[in-house]
Amino acid sequence: MDELKLVVASNLIKLRQGAGMTQAELGEKLNYSDKTVSKWERGESIPDAYVLLRLAEIYGLTVNDLLRDDSQWQDPAEKAKAAERAAAPTFSSGMVTLVAIVGIWTMALIMFVIFWLVLGQLHWLIFASAVPVSLITLLVLNSVWNKGRHNMLIVMALVAAIVTLVYLFLLRWQPWQLFLILIPAELLVFLCFHIRRRKG
Repeated sequence: MDELKLVVASNLIKLRQGAGMTQAELGEKLNYSDKTVSKWERGESIPDAYVLLRLAEIYGLTVNDLLRDDSQWQDPAEKAKAAERAAAPTFSSGMVTLVAIVGIWTMALIMFVIFWLVLGQLHWLIFASAVPVSLITLLVLNSVWNKGRHNMLIVMALVAAIVTLVYLFLLRWQPWQLFLILIPAELLVFLCFHIRRRKG
């Protein structure tokens, strides 16, 4: 019996800590005091059948898992991590992003050479057009693989690239006033990325 108490105590400690809960938080979920949870975890007593059932539900295990040595079962958090590792792509997301962007610039270079050979003209604006296309690609891939980290900076660079591209297309009229649009546009992007609902 003492051995069973120690096994249950060990399992309860491991599971509670793995879930990031304090004894008080677990006790609140079960309608017990933190002192009672502490007794279980010290192996002084074993929770009754109903509490074991509730604990099994909380941790996503069976009651049998709670009553046997934890070397015979796998913690649900560890199962989820193992499944995530198994499902993770086997390629480098950074390398895929780099390949995509180099591909865009290669296409721009091909178009530049075609215009040069066929029309005998140098169309440098092709390279200027590749900048916003590259930034859009970077934005999409960054959202997919990096959970949108640094998206604000990418969008701000994209806005600046689009305004610059329009300026270059209209260069003969020198519409420098277009750059005045950048100030409120960049501010708008900054504010949009900082909209958060307040708690309470």
